[in-house]
Amino acid sequence: MKKIINPYIGEGAELGYNCFGCAPNNPYGLKMEFYEDGDEIVSFWTPGDNYQGWVKTLHGGIQATILDETCAWLVSRKYQTSGVTTNLNVKYRQSIPTGEDIKLEIRAKVKEQKRYFLIIEGTIKHNDVICSTAELTFFCFPKERAEKEFHFKPYLVEE
Repeated sequence: MKKIINPYIGEGAELGYNCFGCAPNNPYGLKMEFYEDGDEIVSFWTPGDNYQGWVKTLHGGIQATILDETCAWLVSRKYQTSGVTTNLNVKYRQSIPTGEDIKLEIRAKVKEQKRYFLIIEGTIKHNDVICSTAELTFFCFPKERAEKEFHFKPYLVEE
């Protein structure tokens, strides 16, 4: 498993980079980091109590967000382009606790490709139990458009 380097840290500051999911300096953000594990992208994240829906329970919208963010990083790393989520279907199987001692594993992998669209599967696990799943449709921009219009930079891994 290799850590993916966030290409917007440092040089990306001039672009106004402040992603809720992955910007390390966003005071309200999730500060997610990502790893490449074979065909999958994985993130390990701690759901602090600030992200509760019900008492000591992770908000469903935050669950959808971490699934969406992990799937977007899959596109950026594996396809070296950017795009947009066109559909996100989350199934909440069981509640997820919050707290500084909780560690979640979020994974994403491509299920199918149809021209510029990817169907991606995501999971959230706590203690090796799948708590939530998602199927996401992602429209991938042609690389030239991603670079020119959306300031896409290559997503590399640490050696």
